[in-house]
Amino acid sequence: MKQQTVTTGGPCWVEHGSADPPAARRFYGELFGWQPETDERPEAGGYTFMRLDGRIAASVAPLHGEGRPTAWSVSFLAEDADAAARRVTGAGGSLVVPPTDALDHGRFAVAADPSGAVFGLWQPGRLRGAEVLNEPGALGWVELLTREPDAARAFYPAVFGWTVSPSAQYTQWGLADGDFGGMLTMGENFPPQVPPHWLPYFSVADVDGSASRAGNLGAGVLMAPVDLPGGGLRIAVLRDPLGAAFGLYYRSGTRGAG
Repeated sequence: MKQQTVTTGGPCWVEHGSADPPAARRFYGELFGWQPETDERPEAGGYTFMRLDGRIAASVAPLHGEGRPTAWSVSFLAEDADAAARRVTGAGGSLVVPPTDALDHGRFAVAADPSGAVFGLWQPGRLRGAEVLNEPGALGWVELLTREPDAARAFYPAVFGWTVSPSAQYTQWGLADGDFGGMLTMGENFPPQVPPHWLPYFSVADVDGSASRAGNLGAGVLMAPVDLPGGGLRIAVLRDPLGAAFGLYYRSGTRGAG
């Protein structure tokens, strides 16, 4: 991710919808150094901002409704959530939650692309989005995992105006100021019960060290640390103790310490 601040159409927020918010706050606090700040207003329902050195990096929220799994969700900045919601449905997607005010923080909607991958739309109010990106402990990349890549390549540019940089192995999403995410086609190595989804990657100074620390905190390994072709990029994919998948991401010629 080349963005250091949130950009219209780009990823602006990640939220951990959790069956056990205190456990989620402890795990990610230990892993990334996040400090929780819970909105104490009754109408906020226990919503907690997670701060990195004082800057909002993500959030943890209780799950509402039966049968919802603990998972990370990714939201994209829309200056007008209602207009973006209309583009979603016009491009073949659907709305899970129609545009709704989120107290004084902003206005949001929950949408699904034509394959069913769920994502958020965020119209800023008092909160524009994450206050830190692409630094150790903050969101560094977002990735769509889907079985319908051609439909996704048509859908997301129609909704957000993204650029598409395809290759034989991987498609990257971008805006005018650079790429911020990608798309991976789900092959036979993905069990059929795993739905299409968006996966957040968090930037770290040392993928191996962070993966080891996450394991000591109870996380499982979905993909062990690996260098990607081309050099300078190392990633891992983990499942936290509550079942939510997330990635670790480090780009450089050498691995950092700690």
